[in-house]
Amino acid sequence: MKSLILLPVTLFLLSVGCVGKTKKTTEDKPKDTKNEKIMEIKDSTKWDTATFGAGCFWCVEAIFQEVKGVHSVKSGYAGGTKVDPTYEEISSGTTGHVEVTQVIYDPSVTSFKELLEVFWEIHDPTSRDKQGNDVGPQYRSAVFYHTQKQKEEAEFYKNKLNEENAFPKPVITEIAPMTKFYRAEDYHQNYYKNNSDQSYCVYIIRPKLDKFRKAFKSKLK
Repeated sequence: MKSLILLPVTLFLLSVGCVGKTKKTTEDKPKDTKNEKIMEIKDSTKWDTATFGAGCFWCVEAIFQEVKGVHSVKSGYAGGTKVDPTYEEISSGTTGHVEVTQVIYDPSVTSFKELLEVFWEIHDPTSRDKQGNDVGPQYRSAVFYHTQKQKEEAEFYKNKLNEENAFPKPVITEIAPMTKFYRAEDYHQNYYKNNSDQSYCVYIIRPKLDKFRKAFKSKLK
């Protein structure tokens, strides 16, 4: 693997978090996973899966949706012990779960290494249980690997970042096996696309996306 030299924008998105996230005040529609399952089974030989925790999943989802080779991105929860957790339970910080984005991608177009590069560039992997103004274990930096190869690549990349002192402080990203992914409530899915005029999207997500697009032009769809 080539020497890992991060872009000058390594910390460009790290000063703000997802403050302003609120509970859904209307009842969610039942989760429709039938078509998702059909797609995954039908195209299982083409798509790979990566799961990342990098702070607020609204922001992370919006960014990974822009990466070429990415077929779909789901917001959800992983890494804890609570079965079928709700957003309110996750927000309590007591479930052990992380807000994650699960990325379905074409490895012939974008490799897992390239997704890792994006992952480590768009959040602060040196901050424990905190991203910007979001505080709690549900916001911890994490890579949940699906294969032994993903584990080895994530550990290699993490070690390389620390060897090269790419960040002012050591990278403390959790690298753990993917066990169970719980899809978040419907109103969390495609949040930016569905709520682009909402104030949080205008003032928090949109600036992050704009900076990401400038920094990663070669990786955009």
